[in-house]
Amino acid sequence: MIKLSQGAEAILYKDNAAVIKERFSKAYRLQHLDDSLRKFRTRREAKVLTKLGEMDFPAPKMQSFSDKRMSIVMDFVPGETLKHVLKHGDEFHTFAKEIGQKVGILHKENIVHGDLTTSNMIVNKKNHQLTFIDFGLSSFSEKIEDKAVDLFLLDRALEGTHFEFYPEIFEDALKGYEETNPESKDIINRLEEVKKRGRNKKRD
Repeated sequence: MIKLSQGAEAILYKDNAAVIKERFSKAYRLQHLDDSLRKFRTRREAKVLTKLGEMDFPAPKMQSFSDKRMSIVMDFVPGETLKHVLKHGDEFHTFAKEIGQKVGILHKENIVHGDLTTSNMIVNKKNHQLTFIDFGLSSFSEKIEDKAVDLFLLDRALEGTHFEFYPEIFEDALKGYEETNPESKDIINRLEEVKKRGRNKKRD
């Protein structure tokens, strides 16, 4: 078993063709609260992955989960992160539209990713299409506000990481988003409100 990475909440291991995600305990949290939170997040992520599998959405297929070990076992996705691919190429127009299309599908099904960055998108080695990963902060929501905030986080991530392609990369993503989400107009309108609030906070 090979350790792939460690984030703020979990460690990822690769075991042959599977990835094991284990949420570790945080010493600064009370034990019972820590256990409850990790169990809740593990169950929620497993529920989202199950729904994505039913949708045949390009995300890691879940094999099993345990809220005792606080772990999820899922298929390994071969390929490079979109962040790495864009840093070494100029294919952002095509990928940007695909990002938007796939986020639109998620939002149409009331799934909010919660961490839309190009580090959480893999250019699948098998078909050269985007696979979304890391649904650790994901949730189910019908709220236009939550979906607009998801887009806002994507906007900030693209500007910060791929500033050489910005704002075109996000504009292309929104075009793709409009193609797959019937609610896109209302959500994009709300996005503008979210952006204004963000700017006002910066001034304060």
